[in-house]
Amino acid sequence: MVKYFSTRGGGSAVSASEAVLKGLAEDGGLFFPDHIPALTKSLKELSEMSYQDVAYEVMRLFLSDYTEEELKNCIRNAYDSKFDTEVIAPLAYAGGAYYLELFHGATIAFKDMALSILPHLMITAAKKNHIKNDIVILTATSGDTGKAALAGFADVEGTKIIVFYPKNGVSPIQEKQMVTQRGENTFVVGIHGNFDDAQNGVKKIFGDKEFGKLMEESGYQFSSANSINIGRLVPQVVYYVYAYAQLLKEGKISDKEPVNVVVPTGNFGNILAAYFAKNMGLPIAKLICASNENKVLFDFFRTGIYDRNREFVLTSSPSMDILISSNLERLIYLIAGSDAEKNKELMMQLSMSGKYEITTKMQEKLQDFYGGFADEAETAKMIRSLCDDCGYVIDPHTAVAACVYEKYKAETKDGTKTIIASTASPYKFTRSVMRALGKDEGEADDFVLADRLSELSGVKIPEAVEGIRTAPVLHDTVCEKGEMADAVRRYLGI
Repeated sequence: MVKYFSTRGGGSAVSASEAVLKGLAEDGGLFFPDHIPALTKSLKELSEMSYQDVAYEVMRLFLSDYTEEELKNCIRNAYDSKFDTEVIAPLAYAGGAYYLELFHGATIAFKDMALSILPHLMITAAKKNHIKNDIVILTATSGDTGKAALAGFADVEGTKIIVFYPKNGVSPIQEKQMVTQRGENTFVVGIHGNFDDAQNGVKKIFGDKEFGKLMEESGYQFSSANSINIGRLVPQVVYYVYAYAQLLKEGKISDKEPVNVVVPTGNFGNILAAYFAKNMGLPIAKLICASNENKVLFDFFRTGIYDRNREFVLTSSPSMDILISSNLERLIYLIAGSDAEKNKELMMQLSMSGKYEITTKMQEKLQDFYGGFADEAETAKMIRSLCDDCGYVIDPHTAVAACVYEKYKAETKDGTKTIIASTASPYKFTRSVMRALGKDEGEADDFVLADRLSELSGVKIPEAVEGIRTAPVLHDTVCEKGEMADAVRRYLGI
């Protein structure tokens, strides 16, 4: 049975269901499995399975205290008609790479892949652990997590969800998706600040022992839907295994043939899931970490120095506008030889001075990774060239990945077949996409642009966009970044 420990060494081992419930370890660390289990089914066997069956074969290895019935029930409730394709995560070939489309869920972004199952994992975990309190999901979003979490937890009995987002740091459609969210248990707050401010505010509330005591007295307890929750990370491992299995099934690759994986990266969870898949035995050669102009991860992979002391850039790929990549802590812990003290020391340096430097020995363990970045002009050019050359339209986050992949090929001459994680529908960022295609006429709103994009691409507008076109705004609370705890207290009435 896999047990989970804090990356900072505090507390004792917990079960998978306890780690899912807690979200964050009590010492501020992230939960990490005592070992990364190996796949028990062959790649050939996996290639004959549906997405749901692959999900079970991967997730049961990590979530080992869930019974077969419990886990299969969670999977069945998650990966259903909420997705607009039965295959859940299809692959599209364009421009010499396989695009893994992770945006066919209810909110047209990759966060749906994990956040459609997290509420079910959490409610099951609460029952298993005899939790009587209502669970309050407290999360910060750079655009996509918020709506996907809101959609997942809306009206789920025994839960409330509070989402903070940077008021001027998400796309108009991302904001409209959140502020029109229905559900008696949902609460959305814009803050005057950026995503890192929102994330730091959430972490501060989680770490406030007095607040925790007040919550307990009021019949509540916090948990997280952010990508730091192991219940978010484990489901993300699934789609890399599934993608490889599908390429094998279709004869695009041979059994055990290595592939590269490119991921547009902000908080590091999505690419970390690919690294977990590699450690489980999936034949991944290079993990290509693509950053936008907030290239803190690019600099880290080149120098071994993580430094968030820099200008924060608002880009057309807002879900990657992040300077503190929370999930990187799990990789640091791993390359430090699971040395919690060393990891804790580095995280303390990050907290105090905004930077840390890993040892040469740790840096040598990063050979599986390649860091690259694309600026705004390069991102727009990539969207246009892929559309012109292949008739395939991608969003700005995916374009960052595609651009970095082109740079990687030019630098390394590596011809390994490659999967690019396509993390959002172009309809989520219509203005940026249409501007890149030279079709933004300035005065049109994002929904008019969606109509024009549909005409241009021949792809139907997703229900996630159509459904909010005329939806009323239900959440209009805005606060300063220092007032987040007050907003939580007011909403919960404590």
